[in-house]
This record gives sequence, C-alpha cells and structure tokens, in this order.
Amino acid sequence: MNFVILDLEWNGAYSKKAKKFVNEIIEFGAVKTDEKLNIVDTFSMLVTPQIGKKLNTRVAELTHITNEELFDSHNTFTHVLSKFKKFLSDSVLLSWGTSDILTLMENYKYYTGDKKLSFMTTYCNLQAYCEYMLNHTDKSKQLGLQTCAEMLSISCDGLELHRASDDSKLSLKCMKKLFDDDKIRDFIEVANDEFYRKITFKNTVLYDMKNPLIDKKEFYICCDSCDKKARRKTKWVMKNRSFRAYFRCNKCKRDFEGRLTFRLKYEGVTVDRRIVEKAKDDKREKRKSILDKLKKENSNLENKV
Repeated sequence: MNFVILDLEWNGAYSKKAKKFVNEIIEFGAVKTDEKLNIVDTFSMLVTPQIGKKLNTRVAELTHITNEELFDSHNTFTHVLSKFKKFLSDSVLLSWGTSDILTLMENYKYYTGDKKLSFMTTYCNLQAYCEYMLNHTDKSKQLGLQTCAEMLSISCDGLELHRASDDSKLSLKCMKKLFDDDKIRDFIEVANDEFYRKITFKNTVLYDMKNPLIDKKEFYICCDSCDKKARRKTKWVMKNRSFRAYFRCNKCKRDFEGRLTFRLKYEGVTVDRRIVEKAKDDKREKRKSILDKLKKENSNLENKV
C-alpha cells in the first residue's frame, strides 16, 4: 500500500460562469511513499489560472508565487490533474485536514461537472490522525501543520512553507513521527457515497436552547481544578456562538465563566466546554463595592452639612 500526501495552494477568484467565488487551485504538490513511508516519488506543478486573472495580495505574500510564473507555466487544471491521476494511481490519498480535498472537489466539479473524484479510491485525513496520536482533545482548535511540527520537534529549516511541495513533505515528517501501521488504517476511508456525504456535511452551531437536538442535560460545567460540577449563579445567555453563565466551585472557592458550544456534525451533536477566569461578576461586585463606598461617603458629608 502506497501513500500520497497532497497539498494545494489556491487563490480566491470570482467566476462569472458560476456567479460565485471559487478557490482556484494554482499549485499541486505531493509526495509518494511506500508502506514503510520511504519516499518513492514527488510531484510539483503550477496551474495557470483560468478563472482569476490576478493573485490575491495575501496569497502572493504567503506563497511567493507570481502571476508571471503561473501564466508562463501554461498548465491548465485538467492538464495537471491528468498527470496527478497517473502519479496517484491506486495509492491512499492523504491531506492535512479536509480543506485541500474539498478544494480539489470544488475545482473538479467546476471543470468536469462531477461532484466526486473518480480517480480517488481511498482517503485519509492526516490532520485528524495526528490529533488522535497526540491526544489533541480541544476540538474547538484544529491542529495546524506548523504547530504539529513544533510539538514533534521537527525542524522546518530548508522548507519553503506555504508552498505545496514543501508542505506535503512537512506533513510526511509529522506522519513519520507518529506512524502506527494498525492505527492509521482506522483513519483510511473508502471514497464511497457515505464518504462524500460526510466530507461535504456543513457543521452548524446550534443557537436555540429549545432546539430538540440540544440535550438539556449537557448544560453544566465542571471545575477544571477538581472536576466537580460547579454551581451555576446566573441564567444561560447566548453570546458569540456560545451559551454562557457564571459559576462557583464551592470546593475550590473560585468563580468563573462557563461557555458551551453545541455543534451539529455528521456524526451528531458535539459539546465544547470552556472555562474563562476572571468572571465579569467579580468586576461587578468590585464596582458595586466602590459605588456603595462612595454613596456612604456622600451620605456622611451630607449629614455633616
């Protein structure tokens, strides 16, 4: 079983044909390995834009790719893709997160009309695998490629980050550090109808407490010091995509703000819990104390007068 780690660079461009913005791919970069993760081949090609005529300034700054390079390459998307198909063959396709594979699907549909990548048989989300192996439990913050490399003490020297070829090689370095032949198989998915339903599912934040998908039993916060359920002091309110309330841990004698975010995902509803120190009710109490003191001082002055 061979692996192909793919990385893409793209540019946001408005399509008059589709009447919407498209993440137009401008570079393919990939590395192919054998089952022992020994590199057997590499792939790197620029793609001449057919939708956008000019690179976004931010994209140009990050990638250091120029408009001249792209248009001088004379490589259409379909031409590059045909070469990448042969390069991929029957290997497992991997990418860091699903953004690249979704962008590839977007471009493939734009040029062929097909929603599914007919040349891909199996897929693995390398980011999800590395998060699992590193026990990265904070699902509200995805593990970035560079962050993962830093956690694994992997040097980025000699690599040009935000370029497809070198980013794919950095992904491979992370994979090598965390490779377990049995465990990675659990993350390899067959590219069938269910796979496409899952990968295109739009995660949604649930805002309404009355929504039947929200389990009322989930409205609690445990103290992150003693793991005991904290006592809620205020009503739940919705603000900035999360339910918030103030709590007190009687055991630790500390106050804090608890935040809950309910997300509807393909697998079901997930709950993210956060604790924020220096709760606002402490500030209110301080302000109230100062106001009470001022009122008392004013009252004493009035009595003297």
